[in-house]
Amino acid sequence: MFSRFKKPDGSDAKPALRPVTQGTPAPTAAAPAAPAAAAPPKAAVVPPKPGLGARPATVPATPEAAAADKEKKRKERLMELKVELHKRLLESLNLSALEHATEANLRAEIADITSEALSEMSVALNKDDRATLNQELYDEVMGLGPLEPLLKDETVSDILVNGPQRIFVERGGKLTLTDITFKDERHLLRIIDKIVSAVGRRVDESNPYCDARLADGSRFNCMVPPVAVDGSLVSIRKFKKDKLGIADLVRFGAFTEEMAAYLQAAVSTRLNIIVSGGTGSGKTTTLNALSSFIDNTERVLTIEDTAELQLQQVHVGRMESRPPNVEGKGAVTQRDCLRNALRMRPDRIIVGETRGEEVIDMLQAMNTGHDGSMTTIHANNARDGISRLENMVAMAGIDMPLKAVRSQIASAVNLIVQASRLQDGSRRMVSITEITGMEGEVISMQEIFRYERLGVEPSGKIIGRFNATGVRSHYSERFRQWGYDLPASIYEPII
Repeated sequence: MFSRFKKPDGSDAKPALRPVTQGTPAPTAAAPAAPAAAAPPKAAVVPPKPGLGARPATVPATPEAAAADKEKKRKERLMELKVELHKRLLESLNLSALEHATEANLRAEIADITSEALSEMSVALNKDDRATLNQELYDEVMGLGPLEPLLKDETVSDILVNGPQRIFVERGGKLTLTDITFKDERHLLRIIDKIVSAVGRRVDESNPYCDARLADGSRFNCMVPPVAVDGSLVSIRKFKKDKLGIADLVRFGAFTEEMAAYLQAAVSTRLNIIVSGGTGSGKTTTLNALSSFIDNTERVLTIEDTAELQLQQVHVGRMESRPPNVEGKGAVTQRDCLRNALRMRPDRIIVGETRGEEVIDMLQAMNTGHDGSMTTIHANNARDGISRLENMVAMAGIDMPLKAVRSQIASAVNLIVQASRLQDGSRRMVSITEITGMEGEVISMQEIFRYERLGVEPSGKIIGRFNATGVRSHYSERFRQWGYDLPASIYEPII
């Protein structure tokens, strides 16, 4: 035993865990014998006629079904043991010393406590089950319990929990149900509380939802009962450690080299860019990649609700909004951050996602010398993106004529990049559209590149190609003046 893990009073006594007794209790008193009764005459057994509701004899289970049932019982047994052993660990470990303990020492201590408890409970486990149990107990103490293996899986991009028994993951753009479960709702709530308390927040009936950021930067959102009807809901957008650049996205087929050359010119010449798309379409990834074209001599400030941008510059100042505390005070909104950022001598301002009244300050920043600013919005296409901006201005309570709002947008925004997740899970930059000004009371736009769908393979994979529209960029002269003289061939469509 390691003394650093003993109780603060120096005691290392570990109360024995009582095994769960199976079977029915013995009767408290013998019941008087009933008088013997004459046995009724046996009725003739008439076999039911086929096709009239007859039930066949019990069919023996297939080997696959028997193996699945055996595996299910094994997992249930390990789950029960894990719950009991976790209680013992909480009683035995000096929790205040855990942060100073090495991983090797902690694993050894958990293995020692587990071995002792299993002996007292007269439970025998094979080597693999014992190793699994020790790993899961370590995850319960130091990690996020059943979610820990999914967080370590590099192929998983999203973790979605619909109650304690249904955990889904996204791999390659496709959702699949896992065989990982929580013991019950209390177990799930304990893991949620562990996450939110680490960032100084709480969730309960009076405050049933929360946004937070995990230690590795992953984005976390939860909603608990009674708002979540069938059990707590959790969504985790995993933090990607690898910074994807434009070359990586071209290699993955998100867009072409010609589109990359155009985007490099657009970012380098400080066009104001909006990345539009639906949930999970790759907006943040695209914004990160576009930032690689920003020069290291520029001062960039980022503003987000949950910090997840991974800009690739030297001079970056990051800001994150903050919700109100339990008393309803202390909130810092994205609009507060944006207003303050304007006083911090930024060359560019990047807002992770514009979805509220901060749109007013964002448009003003783009119109008042902070060229090259970028943000993301939720919209299905470029025209819808403009409508979303108009609606956000209206919801902010600004009483402006529609023509004035559109004029403000047309002069502030230069480019809309549309990202989309297709049915096969692949992510594509389906459109690059320029805003060229106003025609009467309508914002004029022209599409430069688009993704054309050609069909679907038998496997479900989308067949398509990127193509230019044949329209020359409205900003070609600007590109040339800044030293980006793009060849006319990139605007030529494939016939």
